[in-house]
Amino acid sequence: MSTAPTADRDDTGLFIRALRYSDPVVRALESELQLEYAERYGDPDEGPILPEQFTPPEGLFLVGFVGNEPVATGGFRKHDDGVAEIKRMYVAHEHRGGGHARRLLAELEAQAVRAGYRRVVLETGLKQPEAMSLYQSSGYTETEPYGYYSEAEFSRFFTKDLDLASGD
Repeated sequence: MSTAPTADRDDTGLFIRALRYSDPVVRALESELQLEYAERYGDPDEGPILPEQFTPPEGLFLVGFVGNEPVATGGFRKHDDGVAEIKRMYVAHEHRGGGHARRLLAELEAQAVRAGYRRVVLETGLKQPEAMSLYQSSGYTETEPYGYYSEAEFSRFFTKDLDLASGD
């Protein structure tokens, strides 16, 4: 997969590129994310992830850069017909509060529309209030539990119908 940009740099200074989930840049940020999960929940995320799930046409993984520094990640994979699941949203600690997560989420939604998805779902946890706030302020609503963490009392599940015009 090319590291060609999917979106131009914006007023947050974020430049977004599609990378393979197995790319060393992604793996490094994933390691940071897993450390954060362990700090917040006591263990890293053990939900099943297959790198090929984030490969077009059914999936995609994005990395946000400030200059040459990778600072944010997120991807989507097929959940069901017409429905994508957003996974692995993360912004490095020193780059939080600058709008990077919101910018990356919007790009993931636009790319999901381009891939033919009409709706997205995601799971996050109660110990990530900033993530829950981001999703709710971005038009997500709580939905029924699904998947690996469906029985976890600390998990919350969200959904959003996508604006099909945003993928143009």
